[in-house]
Amino acid sequence: MKHLFAVLALAGVCAASAQTVSEPPPAPLARLPRSEVQVETAAGRHVFQVWVADNDRSRQQGLMYIKDLPADQGMLFLFDRPELASFWMKNTYVSLDIVFIGPDGIVVNIAHDTQPLSLAPIQSVAPVAGVLELAAGTAVRIGLVAGDRIGNPRLATR
Repeated sequence: MKHLFAVLALAGVCAASAQTVSEPPPAPLARLPRSEVQVETAAGRHVFQVWVADNDRSRQQGLMYIKDLPADQGMLFLFDRPELASFWMKNTYVSLDIVFIGPDGIVVNIAHDTQPLSLAPIQSVAPVAGVLELAAGTAVRIGLVAGDRIGNPRLATR
């Protein structure tokens, strides 16, 4: 009986350990600064509340492990200087529209409806100062195209 209890206890510890390992860690979005982004399209002005990823750690984390992204929210990635940017969807469970923003705040290109969990590179076609990630379908819904303007105080200072 003593051995049976020990085996059951060990099985319980292994099961708890397996649950911890298999569940992804929660995204640290709560620690990131929040900001507002204004998107100017032919259809008008659209405002989004975004988390700001402005350092290597937060840019690497991005929206990984997020399972739901409301239509009026997103993430703004800021770079120290304009660069060619490449993203992937590793550990990202929601499809996104990835908007590449030039140093002048003008949209350079948009990757629409990205494939969740994909390792395929998603790249800018020119150096960018920032990248805006929104829920898939948002760019089409608001009429966002290359050449439109993205406004954010922190983006303007880059």
